[in-house]
Amino acid sequence: MPIVPDVPAYGGDQDDTRRAARLSGPLFRDEPQPQHGIPPQYGTEPPYGAQPPYEQQPGYGAPHPPGEPAPYDPYGTRSPAGAQPSYEQPQPQYGQQPYGAQPQPPYGTPQPSPSQSQNPEPMPDAPQPPPAPQKKSAGRDLSAAIGVGVGLGVVIIASLFIVKAVFVGVIAVAVVVGLWELTSRLQERRQIKAPLVPLAVGGAAMVVAGYVRGAEGAWVAMALTALAVLVWRMTEPPEGYLKDVTAGVFAAFYVPFLATFVALLLTADDGPWRVLTFLLLTVVSDTGAYAVGWRFGKHKLAPRISPGKTREGLFGAVLFSMVVGALCMQFMIDRGVWWQGLLLGLAVAASATLGDLGESMIKRDLGIKDMGTLLPGHGGIMDRLDSLLPTAPVVWLLLVLFVGST
Repeated sequence: MPIVPDVPAYGGDQDDTRRAARLSGPLFRDEPQPQHGIPPQYGTEPPYGAQPPYEQQPGYGAPHPPGEPAPYDPYGTRSPAGAQPSYEQPQPQYGQQPYGAQPQPPYGTPQPSPSQSQNPEPMPDAPQPPPAPQKKSAGRDLSAAIGVGVGLGVVIIASLFIVKAVFVGVIAVAVVVGLWELTSRLQERRQIKAPLVPLAVGGAAMVVAGYVRGAEGAWVAMALTALAVLVWRMTEPPEGYLKDVTAGVFAAFYVPFLATFVALLLTADDGPWRVLTFLLLTVVSDTGAYAVGWRFGKHKLAPRISPGKTREGLFGAVLFSMVVGALCMQFMIDRGVWWQGLLLGLAVAASATLGDLGESMIKRDLGIKDMGTLLPGHGGIMDRLDSLLPTAPVVWLLLVLFVGST
């Protein structure tokens, strides 16, 4: 009779143990999964065909036994036990992160929460106060400019209607000071040494000659002054002779010769009124251009020469000059007619604007703002003569054509 082993029957304690193992296996998610390196319990075997982890495969960390095939390593991630990495492969140095690693902040740096790093909320811009409206600036001290202008006007009018010779002296003094300012700026900024002594003496003589001898005397004095400049400069080394004498002749023509036409206006029977008309038209042209341009100016007239001048300012200069010119020709000039004053005002507005732009070109070339500081609020004498000098011959010529020279 065969010996039958003592095996529990179906449904006994052993079967209960197997059923309990199956119920406590991986079918339940809340129970721990088998860990690598720990033998699985009965009922927790991996499914058919699954590979055990590398730690449990033969040959991991040690060379496989001789005569046996090497364990399957499709990615070449295994290395024999004790093998060292190749020296050809770059090794991370101390303080360097491996390639692809994210840099870590220093210890103690607060880390943003995941919600802040993934979906940062945009911060709304704080409301900014509106900029304060900028007030237009006149660019100079108006109180000082008005005071100096009124003082000069009183001196000119008093000398003009009391003694004509005194007014001629005022013109000569203005000419000498203007020459000094111009030659000083030329030497300071461009090292041009225009001889001041012959210019000052010749300029004063030119004004007196124009008042005494008329236009012929002014031309003769101009020629002699230019000759004196050429001779005077010969006493110095020849280096820079050409530019010095050229600047000297230009200064003699620009300041004293043009100022001589004011003395020519004074020689007529109604000379003081002609000079007053000339001064009023020039001042009104400048004032109209300044007032209208400051209030309504938007389009630049010559931005590269004088950024402050506008086309609207030029229109204001023409309008103001034509109105005042008509009144002056009708009530101040003998045998004058109002329509002649309109033409005279238009010509004065053009010549005064061109004269101002001409001196602005000189100052831009020299890199200065004003020719001097003698007159507070105005600059120098040349800064006041810039529009008067080129306007004087225009007014003299038109008055001679309209009403004659006497």
